[in-house]
Amino acid sequence: MSKTFLPWDIDQEWLLPPSINDFVPAGHIAHFIRDTVRETLDLSKILSEYSEDRGHPPYHPAMMTALLLYGYSQGLYSSRRLAKACEERVDVMVVTGMNKPDFRTISDFRKRHLKALAGLFVQVLELCRKAGLAKLGHVALDGTKIKANASKHKAMSYGRMVDAEPKLAAEVADWMKTADAVDSAEDREHGAGRRGDETPDWIANKQKRLAKIREAKAALEAEAKAKAAAEKPQANSDDQVDEADRKGRPPNAPKDLPDAKAQRNFTDPESRIMKTKDGFIQGFNAQAAVDAESQVIVAQDLSQCGSDKQQLKPMLDAIKAANGRTPDQLSADAGYCSEANLEAVADTAIDAYIATGRQKHGAADAGGEAEAKPETKTLAMQQKLREGGFTGPYRLRKQTVEPVFGQIKQARSFRQFLLRGFDNVSAEWSLVCAVHNLLKLAAAHARQQPKIAVVA
Repeated sequence: MSKTFLPWDIDQEWLLPPSINDFVPAGHIAHFIRDTVRETLDLSKILSEYSEDRGHPPYHPAMMTALLLYGYSQGLYSSRRLAKACEERVDVMVVTGMNKPDFRTISDFRKRHLKALAGLFVQVLELCRKAGLAKLGHVALDGTKIKANASKHKAMSYGRMVDAEPKLAAEVADWMKTADAVDSAEDREHGAGRRGDETPDWIANKQKRLAKIREAKAALEAEAKAKAAAEKPQANSDDQVDEADRKGRPPNAPKDLPDAKAQRNFTDPESRIMKTKDGFIQGFNAQAAVDAESQVIVAQDLSQCGSDKQQLKPMLDAIKAANGRTPDQLSADAGYCSEANLEAVADTAIDAYIATGRQKHGAADAGGEAEAKPETKTLAMQQKLREGGFTGPYRLRKQTVEPVFGQIKQARSFRQFLLRGFDNVSAEWSLVCAVHNLLKLAAAHARQQPKIAVVA
């Protein structure tokens, strides 16, 4: 007796078409993101861009927004990968309603409405607060380096630019003379009306490179002049100090020319070379402040500086701007420790725990040790962390913010920005953080559906 199997007839036609909602299970994240976009998020800034009735009707902006948010939640960032998923993945079809926009349409929509899409971070954070997921009891602050859409090998230092510009200019001039001589010889041989008098591609490429070098060189010089102009008032005020009271060597005069080692990238000039534990990358410093109870990102920012030391004050302002108040407790690693930062936190009602140095293995001081001068905020913070030990609030830092970066960079494979330029990359990081919070909201909704509902 043969075994009976379920039928497998790929040519069978459906008498009644199925519902799109039946493509994936009822509790799937695709339903949650699609319905949140349709019923909750305010897309008026995007919809206001469509005012004309002329031409072919475009795809619905809400559908395109839901597609981008769902794609980011699944690690699909490329417009080509998203377009392919619209044709192959049933979970994406649930979001798009079987619409299949091509990659250029997806890319243009993201570029056109990038600022409005970045603003969704605040809306999603508001939903998290209404659901009780962002209580700001303890917030951990940290930064992570993310690669730019540019290679570090496409950068050149100012010193190399100074050397390369005249050499390349002379080389291009010689080639142009050679090309003119060849053109004249061919005209005599084949006639003036014959084709073949265009500038060769290899000369044009050298000319483009020379133009890029000159543009980057001029930009570095402009930055150096602006920096020198900003430092001169301070230098003049220092000159008024009595030389007898001055300690140490006199300060160097501000330079109008950039340092020879100052670099500028040709692909994304606004990105910077940054040091990571795995070496140097061409990238940006992405900042996030994370709620310890729910791992919801309560504030985010982006920096061109590899150091976190200058980011504490801006992030405190960002937390207050996004949430209406500051957290009860704040923890941060040693990268944020400075006398100025500790004084700034001391002026607020925040109970701060900022490491003063790297923690030694097995040491009881949760914040690490550092040489601190007497009567300083650094010494006071060091003693505060030592008193807390392994059970102090500082222990929450690593288990709060590090998993968030792991979920973004490892689980959802966001290790490199797609866009270029500081403003565009900032908006892209905001969108990534909004999707992270949306997933946290969806998980909480699934766990406590009777208690938590998405509030418009």
